[in-house]
Amino acid sequence: MQSPISRTRSPVHPQMSDEVVAEASHLSVVLRGRPVLEDVNFSLRAGEFVALIGPNGAGKSTLLRVLLGLIPPTAGSVRVLGQPVDRGNPRIGYVPQHQTFYESTPLRGRDMVALGVDGTRYGPPTPGRAQSATVQQALDDVRATAYADMPVARLSGGEQQRLMLAQALVGNPELLLLDEPLANLDIRSRREVVDLVRDISRVRGIAVVFVAHDVNPLLGCMDRVLYIANGRAVIGPQDQIVRSDVLSDLFGFPVHVIRAEGHVLVSTADGDECH
Repeated sequence: MQSPISRTRSPVHPQMSDEVVAEASHLSVVLRGRPVLEDVNFSLRAGEFVALIGPNGAGKSTLLRVLLGLIPPTAGSVRVLGQPVDRGNPRIGYVPQHQTFYESTPLRGRDMVALGVDGTRYGPPTPGRAQSATVQQALDDVRATAYADMPVARLSGGEQQRLMLAQALVGNPELLLLDEPLANLDIRSRREVVDLVRDISRVRGIAVVFVAHDVNPLLGCMDRVLYIANGRAVIGPQDQIVRSDVLSDLFGFPVHVIRAEGHVLVSTADGDECH
């Protein structure tokens, strides 16, 4: 059994494997006649934490769906773990946007996590000692054991998010995709979720793509940022990407990046926020 995930914050990972977990080359996607992604290029390495940032409608969720094999590229190529993308890849863990659980749903936290044991389908899992140990390890890693036997619908948003993360981890993925996991969470829960994902990435050596609307909750935790706007993308260390000149070129109009007291504000010339 793996060691418990550290509860203390650690600095951004100083070293990462050279193994390429996912890569896109000149990726373009057109949906219903509308260009969504255009000539996107990037590669992700094992153990790397990458923040996928951009305004609404920029193509963030579309990129995740391409990596999941749900949308084929219109042009270019995408490879995951050395192979062309394929739907239902058990080596990819996925945490969708926040789900709604109704009071009438007779589902405990432990049961919810167990649904992800198969890794390729949803449905009642086959009980067994090995499965129970795998589920418990995932619960331990996300620090959700204390409420694992409570009804999911009665848990807070942050607690539910931890269980969704545990469900994605039971298949021991090598690539973890999280689609807006901070939506509808309070400030404290956002920080806890980001730190938790960062720690899991480090301990398990998982490459993470963490979609967020705002870069601020991820400052100090991400290795690189993949910023998307107008279907185009740039990737690199946060200090090299989240800059006025780089984002102005990406958005196609003047963008100001203001840093103050450890926070970043990205806005247009007239004061509108870009994310």
